[in-house]
Amino acid sequence: MKTPRGPVATGSGIGANAPKNKWAGIVMTAFSAFGGILFGYDTGVVNGIKVMEPWLRRFGDELDSKGNFVLSSSRESLVVSILSAGTFFGALLGAPVADYIGRKWGIIFATLVFCFGVALEVGSNSVGIALLVVGRVFAGLGVGLVSCLVPMYQSECSPKWIRGAIVSGYQWAITIGLLLAAVINDATKDRADHSSWQIPIAVEFVWAFALAAGMFFLPESPRWLIMRGRDAEAAKSLGRLTGFSSNDPELLADLDEIKTNLEAEKLLSSNSYVDCFRSTDNKILFRTLSGIFLHAWQQLTGINFIFYYGTTFFQNSGIKNSFLITIATSIVNVFMTLPGMWGVERFGRRRLLLVGAAGMSLCEFIVAIVGVTIAVDNLTGQRVLIAFVCIYIAFFASTWGPITWVITGEIFPLQVRAKGMSLSTASNWLWNFGIGYATPYLVNKKAGSAGLESKVFFVWGSTCATAFVFTWFCIPETKGLSLEEIDDTYREVYPWQSVSWHAANLNRRRHAIGDTGDKDSSHTGEERES
Repeated sequence: MKTPRGPVATGSGIGANAPKNKWAGIVMTAFSAFGGILFGYDTGVVNGIKVMEPWLRRFGDELDSKGNFVLSSSRESLVVSILSAGTFFGALLGAPVADYIGRKWGIIFATLVFCFGVALEVGSNSVGIALLVVGRVFAGLGVGLVSCLVPMYQSECSPKWIRGAIVSGYQWAITIGLLLAAVINDATKDRADHSSWQIPIAVEFVWAFALAAGMFFLPESPRWLIMRGRDAEAAKSLGRLTGFSSNDPELLADLDEIKTNLEAEKLLSSNSYVDCFRSTDNKILFRTLSGIFLHAWQQLTGINFIFYYGTTFFQNSGIKNSFLITIATSIVNVFMTLPGMWGVERFGRRRLLLVGAAGMSLCEFIVAIVGVTIAVDNLTGQRVLIAFVCIYIAFFASTWGPITWVITGEIFPLQVRAKGMSLSTASNWLWNFGIGYATPYLVNKKAGSAGLESKVFFVWGSTCATAFVFTWFCIPETKGLSLEEIDDTYREVYPWQSVSWHAANLNRRRHAIGDTGDKDSSHTGEERES
């Protein structure tokens, strides 16, 4: 019996020839990136509150030489990393939630779970560390769901010519969340009572409400609606996103292409987790492993060492106002994500990942060398250390920060997209948990800890060098391709051949199907109006 081949893309992708009011759909899709603020803020807020004196008086479990409460390595590991344990399971839940509730309503459900966890954290002052930990687990479940569902929703709803920038907006929102956490922590740190740390946590209710309220008015993913057999609703949803009427021939052609590809995918798989690990002609197993390891390498760049433990690290390096330095690094993170959002459609995903890995590796080795060769009271050395930490963050923010989410939102076919993204995102949080838990034992100079301090940057520099090799062999260029066309890339070439294949074949293939109205976004990153 003849083995069924996967789908072959022949159309231009969502919104390729949309009228001028297409920007309404782009704005709607971009708004969902607000979910990144939950992710970033909740990640960053613990960095500051765990060194506030009122918080340490309530939750600290050791006394230092001056009689002040401090955290043991084990408790610090628990408080910081337990969020990531929750997010790991939240990311795994993202697949069934996305497939059965939907992308839109799944995000709203995630905000409710998140708010329950935040409420427990705020109330933990009267109960103790146990309630704080349980609250962070539930908040993590919500963040894990959001981190899976938001990039999925964005990838399925945004036009291909700007898809990379829109999904990168999710990472930009994460950096804004980190900055907001640093600013609010700094504003409340000098309060003498428990409000110093309760206020920053309670602010998370505001971000969750804004996301849920906004998503209520946005359309559901048309691809999910087609997968559920709700074609009429899919046409209306796609019409809102593209500016076409629901019976426009261009819109109906897009829907037919999505349905055709979905039917072909169903012949190859049964929509189970097992299908993510099948060896097929469109390399589903390879794509699943690529997504899982791409997120692992993003965490192994060491970036969350700065945003979880940066305040403590700068204090131990002799820098007096560590809160302000944390704000400065967060500002770098926010503004250097913007070049990445522009460059992802100008230079492509693969090239930026390679440049980013090389640049981060160099900076981290310099930080490690400076850290082990200068005294903590050497002002010049401190400035050099801060400067290269900021340059390192700039490389991450403009490359591996946003592009990891872009890639994993693009590389999976519709039939297994929710499960593939769920596994990839769960990998991100599993490594996040491992790094968050292990870092105090690696860095602190306490009994039972390795005491590496700044030498830990030798580890991060080495992992970034390995991430360069991984990218070269495993990550293809997907710039300017519809989600259906990306299937063809995996079917026909290896990742390191994708750039030349893209240039040699894209124009020829589109000309062969008579699609001459769409400017080749692989060269300009822009769309020509019809």
